[in-house]
Amino acid sequence: MNQPLAYVHPGAKIAKNVVIEPFTTIHNNVEIGEGTWIGSNVTIMEGARIGKNCNIFPGAVIAAVPQDLKFGGEDSLAIIGDNTTVREFVTINRGTIASGQTKIGSNCLIMATAHVAHDCHIGDNVIIVNGVALAGHVVVGNFAIIGGLAAIHQFIHIGEHAMISGGSLVRKDVPPYTKAAKEPLSYVGINSVGLRRRGFSTEKIREIQDIYRILYQKNYNTSQAVGIIEAEMAASPERDEILDFIRNSSRGIMKGYTGTY
Repeated sequence: MNQPLAYVHPGAKIAKNVVIEPFTTIHNNVEIGEGTWIGSNVTIMEGARIGKNCNIFPGAVIAAVPQDLKFGGEDSLAIIGDNTTVREFVTINRGTIASGQTKIGSNCLIMATAHVAHDCHIGDNVIIVNGVALAGHVVVGNFAIIGGLAAIHQFIHIGEHAMISGGSLVRKDVPPYTKAAKEPLSYVGINSVGLRRRGFSTEKIREIQDIYRILYQKNYNTSQAVGIIEAEMAASPERDEILDFIRNSSRGIMKGYTGTY
């Protein structure tokens, strides 16, 4: 249902059953999938690709050009997967020549006033709480949760199933399955509650806990801990994911456990 008070560029590709509320503007080179609802006063700019059954709330701006002085006007995209909700006044910038796209996965919840900068790649089932600011080139793994008002430095990598406390300043990579809090950002345990909710067995949660005890609570440096984990812990998808994350970290991982939180 295209309201007469909304503007939709003739070059936009809108599925027949998309609802577009009044005072919304949809530019050229935009694609919106079936069943999506676009609230009032939304601006969807060139390069947006929005999936099926999404909800875009009033005031959101999707696919604005990057806030990057190196941006040269190149063609790029802002992609939002199926069943994702974008709440009020969220801003999602499109990509630059670096990767060509900013991408948000399916089944995500991006709460009000959050900002997702250029070339961020966000997985599926991610929750980004109110006021979070993601700088450029941030990677967020599946099922991660970022608490309100957290600020994420450019090029940071946040692992799958990680949970970051509200108000955190994230300057280092956050490994998968962990909880991160304090200032400076520190490991404060694994996200055991989230893992149980997602069907991880007690044995698997203990395995992950044992890995992080070696990494963060045994006074080894990172290289020593990685060697011990690889030598002493049986190979598993979770163990290998953690080791690969640490080895591929360009900014280094967050600091170790410093006491009870």
